[in-house]
Amino acid sequence: MTTIDAGTEQNVAGSGASDLTAAARDHLWMHFARMGAYQDKPAPVIVKGQGAYIWDDKGHKVLDGLSGLFVVQVGHGRAELAEVMAKQAENLAFFPVWGYATEPAIQLAERVASYAPGDLNRVFFTTGGGEAVESAWKVAKQFFKLTGKPMKHKVISRAIAYHGTPQGALAITGLPAMKQAFEPLTPGGFRVPNTNIYRAERMGAPTDPVAFGKWAADRVEEAILFEGPDTVAAVVLEPVQNSGGCFTPPPGYFQRVREICDKHDVLLVSDEVICGFGRHGTMFAAEKFGYQPDIITCAKGMSSGYGPIGAMIASDRIMEPFLEGKNFFPHGYTFAGHPVSAAVSLANLDIFEREGLNQRVLDHESALGNTLKKLLDLDIVGDVRGDGYFWAIELVKDKSTKETFDLAERETLIKQFLPGALFRNGLYARPDDRGEPVIQVAPALTCGQAEFDEMEQILRGTLIEAMKLV
Repeated sequence: MTTIDAGTEQNVAGSGASDLTAAARDHLWMHFARMGAYQDKPAPVIVKGQGAYIWDDKGHKVLDGLSGLFVVQVGHGRAELAEVMAKQAENLAFFPVWGYATEPAIQLAERVASYAPGDLNRVFFTTGGGEAVESAWKVAKQFFKLTGKPMKHKVISRAIAYHGTPQGALAITGLPAMKQAFEPLTPGGFRVPNTNIYRAERMGAPTDPVAFGKWAADRVEEAILFEGPDTVAAVVLEPVQNSGGCFTPPPGYFQRVREICDKHDVLLVSDEVICGFGRHGTMFAAEKFGYQPDIITCAKGMSSGYGPIGAMIASDRIMEPFLEGKNFFPHGYTFAGHPVSAAVSLANLDIFEREGLNQRVLDHESALGNTLKKLLDLDIVGDVRGDGYFWAIELVKDKSTKETFDLAERETLIKQFLPGALFRNGLYARPDDRGEPVIQVAPALTCGQAEFDEMEQILRGTLIEAMKLV
């Protein structure tokens, strides 16, 4: 994940540190942040959210073009969700699901299973996405041990893909720079090419979408055969890959991957931590893209961020050996399936159904994409890609050759200028250079053309400023 430099954000938070910014400087260890940058300049402090907007402690209003972090599907400030949380906390604030069940956890498990495709009927709760991915790998390894294939433990994932920060999930992640500080990691993670067709030529791949999809899927089988099918437990893929900038699946890609997994008895894990719960217009994006996974990992949009929660959803086949005799899955989290988070997730899903948010995304996704594609008239914009309410703008140095920026230019553009400039101009979005330099947007599912236009205009003005720097 891109580190953020606060150096250009002083105009947002003000030159004098408030009590809050001083406390943040002295005591708060912010995530994926260069903490040294906040020693002399204050961190922005977000104090309020309402609908598609957030406000900082200086009263600066900003369009939340990223739904927090691909999370707040129903928008900020839903009083009815806060009321559900308070009521549940008053009745039962906490009890673990370690051999016990609570009413909200039971109801949410049943609800989530009803949305999941095929026979994915068993829901194992976590507190977030990384834990869900970690759980999926662990259950895959134990599943094959229980079913007489104990050597199957490896995982195939894609280059540049991000799957979480726990040691196992990080080993599945395809970002070398994110791993180096923590190596050696859990052994067993192996990489294949991703589905970035904009850069297909650089990968030596065909540029026809159907041919490219087959080429990319065949690399999965190639990796399984190279490692040995008797050692590979799972293939872990996002429906639309986040890191690198919204790589959508080419036609036939997931269908071919499903065939490969079936052929070699390898589990297909659909990592829907970002893509699940309406981001692409269906509860789970596997449904939209037409494939059946063995396991789904999810989090973020399940509660729209009103409570920390995630889940691994497993098929009946995966669950079967765990129901035999004294077998059990020796794994869990204290706060997983937390009663308050489960209760607010149920209420969040009620909003999905009452307001028709999935259909809203399907109805408006083309408008969002077409609005953002207006930016292609800028020399710095090489590609605009995405699906649903999940889009990326790839920035280039030379549009005709697709030449990208060097490390020093990326430092100036992605880390120092764009985060603060976008925020100052009224948009919270995500500049990222874990692959090529991109800006990602993923607005609340309640947004429409007015918010799309506002995003495009702020992006346009900010990118015109950026073109003068590099």
